[in-house]
Amino acid sequence: MIWLDFETRSECDLKTAGVYNYARHPSTEVICLSWALDDGPVQTWRPGEPMPTLDCQIRAHNAAFERLIFWHVLKMPIPLKQFYCTAAQARANCAPGSLEDVGRFAGTEMRKDHRGAALVRACCIPPYRDDLIPELIEYCEQDVRTMRAASKAMRELTPEELEDYHVNERINDRGVLVDQPLCRAAVKYAADELQEIEATVKTVTNGEITSVRSPRMRLWVQERVGPTALKLMERDDKFSIDKTVRANLLAIDDPEEVPPDVREVIQCADDLWASSVAKFNRLDSLACGDGRVRGAFVFAGGSATGRASSYGAQVHNFTRKCADDPEAVRHAMVRSHAIVPRYGRRVTDVLRGMLRPALIPSPGKQFVVADWSAIEGRVNPWLSMEGEDKLQQFIDKQDPYIVNAAATYDVKYEEVTKAQRQVGKVQELACGFGGGDGAFAAMGRIYGLDMSTDEAKKMVKAWRKANQWSVTFWSNLECAYLTAMRNPTKPFTAGRIKYLFDRKHLWYHLPSGRVLCYPNARFEKDGSLTYSKASWKPAADAKEWPRARLWSGLACENVTQATAHDLLREALRRLPDVVLHVHDEIVMESDRPEEAKALLEEVMTTPPAWAEGLPLDVEASIMERYGK
Repeated sequence: MIWLDFETRSECDLKTAGVYNYARHPSTEVICLSWALDDGPVQTWRPGEPMPTLDCQIRAHNAAFERLIFWHVLKMPIPLKQFYCTAAQARANCAPGSLEDVGRFAGTEMRKDHRGAALVRACCIPPYRDDLIPELIEYCEQDVRTMRAASKAMRELTPEELEDYHVNERINDRGVLVDQPLCRAAVKYAADELQEIEATVKTVTNGEITSVRSPRMRLWVQERVGPTALKLMERDDKFSIDKTVRANLLAIDDPEEVPPDVREVIQCADDLWASSVAKFNRLDSLACGDGRVRGAFVFAGGSATGRASSYGAQVHNFTRKCADDPEAVRHAMVRSHAIVPRYGRRVTDVLRGMLRPALIPSPGKQFVVADWSAIEGRVNPWLSMEGEDKLQQFIDKQDPYIVNAAATYDVKYEEVTKAQRQVGKVQELACGFGGGDGAFAAMGRIYGLDMSTDEAKKMVKAWRKANQWSVTFWSNLECAYLTAMRNPTKPFTAGRIKYLFDRKHLWYHLPSGRVLCYPNARFEKDGSLTYSKASWKPAADAKEWPRARLWSGLACENVTQATAHDLLREALRRLPDVVLHVHDEIVMESDRPEEAKALLEEVMTTPPAWAEGLPLDVEASIMERYGK
């Protein structure tokens, strides 16, 4: 194998334009290529010199960059199957994906050169400092050493994981078409709306707050709300006004707790922070010359579960709520017609509903969209091996929310009211992974339920009584991972999950054969079990990586989501022309949509060999735009 890393320069802004546009830009050129064969010394190639032999596996950190530089700058179309991404390897091992962090996280002595960012700015962004190129080459060579050391300190990607990485990259290469006129119209509408929101905030606060982005905003709200509302703002001995807090505050009707002026400011903040303008901007700037956005998906980006995440346009974060008539809204927007109040209460509402519809199929083709029905609700009891009654509900095509409500209110299935079903829905969403009355109350407020603490406790108790298999599974998982920690190198099982502690990491084995871990697991003085949280970044002078506590509900959530993602990976291997995948949803682009729909339904409802007995169901549809 060969380990390698490019240093390049360009008039194109990599962060703004994305790697696919960067590699294609006519000004992009290679400064150097540092490389090492197997465990050999690190060497450096400069343009004009003989290129090292590349007829072997190529290992690079964030290998898509190196691959695209070979393809588009050096005109060397090396097959994708030759590339092995050490960043993907790190994430698959529940470690940070950045080279800056992974060496420190893995505990290797070899670290990334701290001078790198300054050297890159000087040598790779105009105006260029050619006098610093010798230092840049040293930095590049150090990156190769760091990458190699970190990779060797971690578990190798399995052949299946490497195949899944290549599938992910083929989807990234294919990309998805963007409605750029719609995106540009959205940015203009958002700019006008921002001015109105900021003016409203300034008026309501008598000039105390000139922008909802101001740090003063949180303090202003904190000083004016009542004690109950103030408690909702508490986050780990601090105060917050994040999305959840705003939703909770807006759900309070008592003017003594949330005065009208405070409510209006919070609503303005919610409108602005939920604005989709940044995403529309990113979609437009990331689009390649053919109008397609590429490179949207990060393989194994979810650190605890190995689920995919998204980059750039962040399609995983697009709201699922879409405009009822996206074509009509689009028609109005590109012609600068009024869209409020005809299509929404505020401009921001309308724009959020047009995020997904901004993604469109190629001319002559249609989207075929399919998502699994209640996939986590099915996987969880299947994993437990004790949730047969729950699985039977799905086999019998029963609504689990109605089943919950019928048990809670002691009524027949067919007698459950709409309001009671809503309670059953909140029970399912809030309680499935160990959530208590606090989680139920918070989720309830999102769905418009106003219950006292005592009522919330009753709802949680009723759900747990009706789903005893789930309570037992939490306990079994906890027993298995605690016993594994106390008996290193010996496996212990809970349902279909196996835990093993290798004296450093706590590994959990999924039915698919994939393994994930809680890195650097240990017992604390208070008896709690903690592990290094890869998604948390430590302070520069911190002695160790930030740690999180493992508990039964989190363990249950992790194994359930990880197994659900394994089903997605299996499906993606078998499906052509996939352009998007978001959690439990797959989007294909086809000029034969009915055939594609039949294929999607067949693949997604047929459990793989390792998931025998898992009842699967999908909802599939043909669309002219991405939607829900």
